[in-house]
Amino acid sequence: MLTDAGRASTNVLLVSDLTPAPLTGAEIEPRIAALATGLRAAGVEPGDAVCWQAPNCIEAVLLYRACWRIGAIAAPIHHATGVDETTTLVARLAPRVQLAWSTVPLRDLSGTLSYDDVAATSADAIAPWADPAALAVVLFTSGSSGAPKGVLHTQRSLAYKARLMADVHGLGPDDAVLMPAPLAHISGLLNGITVPGVVPFTSVLMERWDPAHALELIEREQITFMIGPPTFFVSLMAAPGFSTDRVASLRLVSSGGAGVTEAFVDEASTRLGCVVKRTYGSTEAPTVATSRPTDDRAASRRHDGRAVGAVRLRVTDPETSAERPPGESGELWIQGPELFSGYLEPAETATAVHDGWLRTGDLAVLDGDGWLRIVGRIKDLIIRGGENIAAAEVESVLERHPAVGQAVAVGYPDRVMGERVCAFVVTDGTDSTDFDLDACRAWFVAQGVTRFKTPEQIVVVRALPLLATGKPDRARLRADAAAHFAQLEAT
Repeated sequence: MLTDAGRASTNVLLVSDLTPAPLTGAEIEPRIAALATGLRAAGVEPGDAVCWQAPNCIEAVLLYRACWRIGAIAAPIHHATGVDETTTLVARLAPRVQLAWSTVPLRDLSGTLSYDDVAATSADAIAPWADPAALAVVLFTSGSSGAPKGVLHTQRSLAYKARLMADVHGLGPDDAVLMPAPLAHISGLLNGITVPGVVPFTSVLMERWDPAHALELIEREQITFMIGPPTFFVSLMAAPGFSTDRVASLRLVSSGGAGVTEAFVDEASTRLGCVVKRTYGSTEAPTVATSRPTDDRAASRRHDGRAVGAVRLRVTDPETSAERPPGESGELWIQGPELFSGYLEPAETATAVHDGWLRTGDLAVLDGDGWLRIVGRIKDLIIRGGENIAAAEVESVLERHPAVGQAVAVGYPDRVMGERVCAFVVTDGTDSTDFDLDACRAWFVAQGVTRFKTPEQIVVVRALPLLATGKPDRARLRADAAAHFAQLEAT
């Protein structure tokens, strides 16, 4: 159960940019008990939602656990969410209590309580809530477009996943994780709170991602484990003063999302001096595929992992839902004990879940040995002259070029072809001539890529715009490409 995690232990340590001193295992339990008592005094009952906005901090970790102690539903909202969206999300949640930090007021909404007031309550003896089927959390996804979806997880699904991933990653009491991902997202929750709680080991929280500061923390706190999108690690390796010696404590990096290519795995493994493995998961189905130490390294660098634990994966025809044979691409469906319980809106659940299977919207290939390869999103398909082009495939080819550090491919409107391919690239140098359209065309020819998949526009940028999760903001890049090339066409 989640309520067992965070027990007194010399191996439990919470470290935060925002707190002068770390919190040890012996200090954690009374703080959780006091918070749980305060929430009850504020009228929170089992099944009620408790809503808050906070940066990555020790207090947020304690608040999650205090909610679970009394059977309440933790409902964090990313602290950077704007006023209008926050108001909408709170209305959808209808929480029993809304908590505000002095540094992050809950967007001036009425009816908020101060975190400090609740935390100051003396602790009562409260037995841990013991219903594994109870809802534990609502997490809002950060999609590239559309309104965020509220993803529901139970005590059971989160606890199962935490124990499984501790085993899959081979994590033990001597490990320490650096967590820059927001605790309001599944990666931050799983790898910064629940996994360190069940082992237990040290969790080092970053208020926001800063590669130079991350380098300092890795060295000072002897970080052994990190997880996140490639953007984190690319910028870390580019940080001033970076050297492999300064990150010598790292033994494992797990990376998922767009941009995890063979080239990235090779470079990061060498420069970080540790095992770098590919991982696949989502808010609805966290970390359902990765590799284990006994897996073939050549296969693991080419794929996004294999199913872990009791999860089942299948690839289906997006139109007919018929299962595709090994080696053929289609939509990935997932079934397993870590699967979410549904969305806040039942209609959204009905659309996404079919006979207990989550329809991910991801295009994937499963080979005969169970290796998974994500080739793109159904909605990220670029349709050029009736031909479907997976953005992930184009990006993988681009990032194999020695001058390209990162790449994102998007479609932009074209009155003749419907869409054409534009690639935004971050080069390894500062000169935009390091990689231009002619170099791109020559590279795609040399790689033997089908001609219509070759980008028809190259835009070199110093950095890619990012979502709060650290993933590239594809919606913004699509809009930028559409506006730019529409203006060129008009002139």
